[in-house]
Amino acid sequence: MSSALAASSIADDSVLLRHDADGVATLTLNRPQARNALSMALMKALQDALDAIREDPSVRVVILRGAGPAFCAGHDLKEMRADPSRAATEAVFRTCARLMLSITRLPQPVIAQVNGIATAAGCQLVATCDLAICAEDARFATPGVQIGLFCSTPMVALSRAVSRKAALEMLLVGEPVDAREALRIGLVNRVVPAADLEAEALALARRLAAGPTVALGHLRRLLRSSFDRDLPAQLDAEAAAFQACAATDDFRIGLDAFRARTPPAFTGR
Repeated sequence: MSSALAASSIADDSVLLRHDADGVATLTLNRPQARNALSMALMKALQDALDAIREDPSVRVVILRGAGPAFCAGHDLKEMRADPSRAATEAVFRTCARLMLSITRLPQPVIAQVNGIATAAGCQLVATCDLAICAEDARFATPGVQIGLFCSTPMVALSRAVSRKAALEMLLVGEPVDAREALRIGLVNRVVPAADLEAEALALARRLAAGPTVALGHLRRLLRSSFDRDLPAQLDAEAAAFQACAATDDFRIGLDAFRARTPPAFTGR
């Protein structure tokens, strides 16, 4: 599916909106009346969009945002209460796990543009994205302990995004942290006035979209794999990725631009 078709084929009443421009695909969780809670329909729509983006070379960066006053309130508890069977619950978490893995496995960088609340699986989304920019009024929480559970899958992404003690405090206490605290512990990269949020996220996305796409894809993949590999295996993987990047047109373009002291015009190849 072409970028133009992708943007136009999703109606405004869809649970997910996609807009493509200048190499940036913006995905909007579109359930504002439910604070963009992750219903099965929304997770499946987001999964389909990510699968399409993965195979779309015109997309060089992804922005993930929420419609209305919230980013994402986590799983749709109303939907889960309507069918509390073990099979239904397992389907929800299996779908969510696949979705989060798909974000990490995209070749394109993913930026979370966070307004309002990002709780439970919504906080997991933020932690899973490569970068996050939030508004000054954003709030983040993993409140599972307050209903006798714990935020099990959000715990995985959160503990890989921030220090262990910071993650434990959020998980054990369950109270929201504000935007400045999220910045301090490393959950987000930048805090900006709400009026500037969209422009700041788009500016960062466009900067990444102008970069060497192949190299950025290798970079994010290798950084994430460092959690799982031992040091010798990781160094071997990084050497192979370096050789792959050195064979790209972007490397030659970048080297020529460096020698000429001019800005590089990377092609993504």
